[in-house]
Amino acid sequence: MKKLLVVVLVTTTLLGLGLVTMSPDWRRLVLSAPTNSDILFWSNEQRDAGFRMLDQVPFLIKARQIPTSGPVWKLQNGEPLDINYDVDTYFDKARVAAVVILHNGKIRYERYGLDFDESGRWTSFSVAKSFTSTLVGAAIKDGFIASVNDPVSKYIPGLKGSAYDDVTVEQLLTMSSGVAWNEDYEDPQSDVAKFNNHVSEDGSSNLVSYMSKLPRAHPPGQVWNYSTGETNMIGVLVRNATGRDLTSYLSEKVWQPMGMQQNASWLLNEDGSEISGCCIQAATRDFARFGQFFMQGAKVNGESIVPDYWINKASTKSMPIGVDGQGYGYQWWTFDDGTYTAYGIFGQSIFIDPSKNLVIATNGNWSTATGRRDGERAARAAFHQAVRNSVN
Repeated sequence: MKKLLVVVLVTTTLLGLGLVTMSPDWRRLVLSAPTNSDILFWSNEQRDAGFRMLDQVPFLIKARQIPTSGPVWKLQNGEPLDINYDVDTYFDKARVAAVVILHNGKIRYERYGLDFDESGRWTSFSVAKSFTSTLVGAAIKDGFIASVNDPVSKYIPGLKGSAYDDVTVEQLLTMSSGVAWNEDYEDPQSDVAKFNNHVSEDGSSNLVSYMSKLPRAHPPGQVWNYSTGETNMIGVLVRNATGRDLTSYLSEKVWQPMGMQQNASWLLNEDGSEISGCCIQAATRDFARFGQFFMQGAKVNGESIVPDYWINKASTKSMPIGVDGQGYGYQWWTFDDGTYTAYGIFGQSIFIDPSKNLVIATNGNWSTATGRRDGERAARAAFHQAVRNSVN
């Protein structure tokens, strides 16, 4: 009965939004729609359905729109790119939903899979982290945040007296706070699996309450440890500093002035705030546009929305991550060859190579969150290298 109710509700929602006419492919997706919000533990079929409709099923997860307006940033078509790679096998093996490749600002390659297309929106997962960190840069440029050297507790009073009390904004951006955190996506007892269900005892922010109880593992600034919880706190920092919700701030600073083709959305916590470490729903072309925007200096009408130092600090190694040739900047993964990328679990990414004026935006549904077990992550890296080798 519960499954039937969910199918009816999902179908009604999608029909009401004009997003589905119940073709056989959509009927299959609707019948596979997830019945709970425990995304990490959905079946493969539930992810296929859910990743394209997370913001369209409000009885599961709520979302807020990121509106666009005005002329669309029209992406011109360049010469079709001949990629020396078995793309058919890659799409099948890595369960790719979309690839959009921009070279010199033009579309050189675009392809879709998993019954997805350019009119749909796919969830970003942790690719959203790079959007969130860009808003920190914007808040500094706008004068809401004084410096990356400020203590985080200056902007999040609920962290005073916790292990985060002497952590700086920059250390939060580079995930070098030294505070203990477990990001194991396959462990239901990990912090990343539990923190969204935490309930504050005093009615304050559930997130801040959970994070304030974590113990210190290392001195600040010395050890990198990947923590989605910390990016969610960056969102709290931006909201507290600016007095704005993240969707309206992102729309004002990026989505509207850059002419994104579709409204996007951002999933919300129970308290109505954006889950800033995750989950922007957008067209793959708009993810590519964001990569191009950032690579070109995050400029609107010739002036950057972030401080002069920001792009370099964000996109180059601030912290080693224990892998040769790789590092972490301001919520971007970096490579010593000058490339950098935004990553999200299950195959989401925006890969940027400034030396070749190249952006590769990808969405998908890997068999596991990290893609390591079945080789999807390695296949994507090989695809990126093949694309780089194919452009002049």
